[in-house]
Amino acid sequence: MELAAIEEIKRLKHRYFRTLDLKLWDEYADCLTEDVSARYGTQAMKEPLHFDSRAAVVDYMAGNLGPGIVTIHIANHPEIDVAGDTATGSWAFEDTVIVPDFKVQIRGGGYYVDSYRRDPDGVWRIAATRYERIYEAMTSLDDTPSFKLIANRWDPSLKG
Repeated sequence: MELAAIEEIKRLKHRYFRTLDLKLWDEYADCLTEDVSARYGTQAMKEPLHFDSRAAVVDYMAGNLGPGIVTIHIANHPEIDVAGDTATGSWAFEDTVIVPDFKVQIRGGGYYVDSYRRDPDGVWRIAATRYERIYEAMTSLDDTPSFKLIANRWDPSLKG
């Protein structure tokens, strides 16, 4: 049973990132408990972001990571411990954010620390999430004359 829960939690975390990157906000929301505690921090945003509900997290992400922003998140090296209907986990991650309108690219990496809960409907969801950045770097795409975005899911003129 514990191995099955670990696999479900792995799939949950991958779904969390996939739905975030693909901007599938209803599916993204279903990855989180109603009372999720989310603590995100980034130098690019200048201040930590703290949310204490699913609605607040989804509203922020949908409002700030819309079609004008390209993101990709890669997570691996999960360490997951299950105790009944709760669990904790750690994930290494890397992310890339491209903001074509501002000609900037942000790359970073670090470790997520999550808590999970199996809700009454039997579905595992993220109950708390936070990360510690190991690095975050911003590059002006104006400083990289050879950079050209040749495919962008969110820009109809660049869809392949």
